[in-house]
Amino acid sequence: MSYTGPDFDPPPSRRFRRGPLTVALAALVPGALLGWAVYATVGGSGDDGGDASASAGTSASASSLPPSSPGTPSPGGSDEPDGSDGSDGSDGKKSSTSPGATSPSASAPVGTGPLRGKVVVIDPGHNPGNFRHTAEINRQVDVGTHSKECDTTGTSTDDGFSEAKFTLDVAHRMRAFLEGQGATVKLTQDDDRPFGPCIDERARIGNEAEADAVVSIHADGSGTGNRGFHVILPGSVDSGAADTRAIVGPSRELGERIAGNFVRATGNGPSNYVGGGTGLVTRKDLGGLNLSTVPKVFVECGNMRDSKDAALLTSGAWRQKAAQGISEGIVSFLRG
Repeated sequence: MSYTGPDFDPPPSRRFRRGPLTVALAALVPGALLGWAVYATVGGSGDDGGDASASAGTSASASSLPPSSPGTPSPGGSDEPDGSDGSDGSDGKKSSTSPGATSPSASAPVGTGPLRGKVVVIDPGHNPGNFRHTAEINRQVDVGTHSKECDTTGTSTDDGFSEAKFTLDVAHRMRAFLEGQGATVKLTQDDDRPFGPCIDERARIGNEAEADAVVSIHADGSGTGNRGFHVILPGSVDSGAADTRAIVGPSRELGERIAGNFVRATGNGPSNYVGGGTGLVTRKDLGGLNLSTVPKVFVECGNMRDSKDAALLTSGAWRQKAAQGISEGIVSFLRG
């Protein structure tokens, strides 16, 4: 997902949720990205993900979390650029829904675990078939503040590994992890329809599911040398069909939890080109956030147009770390 365009809004200065939790998060904030700074200084496994070092007082936070689920998939397969993984995801699940389906892909029957009774919607950004349906995805839809294209094709690495394949793979890995924690998991698309869904429908899927958390998975298409992840939070919008005021606070908390755990799981730092080293960016122009009535964030896992980030994004082993970090952030948020 490319970030040429609208300016970014500064993060809101006031918090939304419970006072004690806010204090606890504030105490944990420096630890997560301080850990990244130490990691970047002393070195690690070679998966450093950005040039920006974290400054004190950033907003990302890590929390005490349960160990990885035994059901978490391990890398495998053969059709990715590095020969490390299959584009249908390592959990082996492929939807049997017909190509014209419009309903989201639901998880397996709910099991036991700390997230039993919780609903998580994962939104893999960009359908792999979008490039075949340019007229359909270019039609305008209402996002509250303005009209915008239904969807885009997404970006890709220089070697042709598409953002759409990346997002589906990470979504499958997240689904396996979260189902292992007892959550009901729905995907907005699972390469089970010709194109889309449009950004307004993606938001509607999460709303109608009454999801406890929605996470949209992306990879950026910025310039060479721009590295690292960032989490996009909804700004306060009240215009037309869009009213995010009730979800700004909890969405920020969700984003902070994800950012902190992403650092911990991957060893990669926050973006060196947006977010001021916090890994958090607030936007008011994204329809998927504007039209959401439930807590929702976007995660840009790295920059596909930078060769160093691309080497990570095309690695099945690294995608497993990314999926775990995002999932553990969701678990932390839902467990409070």
